[in-house]
Amino acid sequence: MANWVEGRVIRKTCWNDTHFSLGIAADGPAFQAGQFIRVGMDVGDERIGRPYSLVNPPQEPILEIFFNIVPEGPLSGRLAALDCGDSIWLVKGANGLLTLAEVPEQAQDLWLLATGTGVGPFLSILQTPQPWQRFAHVVLGYGVRSPDNFAYGDLIHQIQQDHPDRFKFVPFVTGGHAPESGFDCRMTGPLADGRLEERVGQTLSPDRSHVMLCGHSGMISDAVQILEGRGLRRHRRREPGHISTEKYH
Repeated sequence: MANWVEGRVIRKTCWNDTHFSLGIAADGPAFQAGQFIRVGMDVGDERIGRPYSLVNPPQEPILEIFFNIVPEGPLSGRLAALDCGDSIWLVKGANGLLTLAEVPEQAQDLWLLATGTGVGPFLSILQTPQPWQRFAHVVLGYGVRSPDNFAYGDLIHQIQQDHPDRFKFVPFVTGGHAPESGFDCRMTGPLADGRLEERVGQTLSPDRSHVMLCGHSGMISDAVQILEGRGLRRHRRREPGHISTEKYH
């Protein structure tokens, strides 16, 4: 049986009509950057829970989730309707292998490629000391359907300011114009033809790269196929590799 604890919403950000972030004060859970927790609400006599990745780093006490409203979904619309002071339920335990602890030690460059709200766990990772202690270069690719779907711009800008020589950010927009340094297309196109590597001045290779993919299953499947064609392989604990994934839908 799930070990639920009650939390309280203390911060709410409406990025647009469909994308939201909630800051939650709660007793736990402990987690590693990149992991997800189960969030729930009581609907009638039933408690409905769904997994959501955490955006905040472990050293910050306020838990933050970033999500979009899923049409006909049982929970996301209700979460979006919450206000500061409202209660919310959390399972006191975190899960997920999209963490730096799972990345082989020999990796020298870290590539974080996300679509939609899949950027959340990567932002958590980037706010910890570990990537800057371990990797020579860090690339964040963030793909959305329209420019108003981008979130956490100020945070990403701050990371760029803090690590100007080691961090590269590349936005992708499929239904509009990307900001400067970005691409007006799916992420997989520039990944396949080398434009992404050219843009950031780094080469994807099995010798030095580890790629973490998070977001839409279509993007992940296509990206894995492209990367495998370059000699990278999926990472497993029993067979260390170069590609870690977390599918959102």
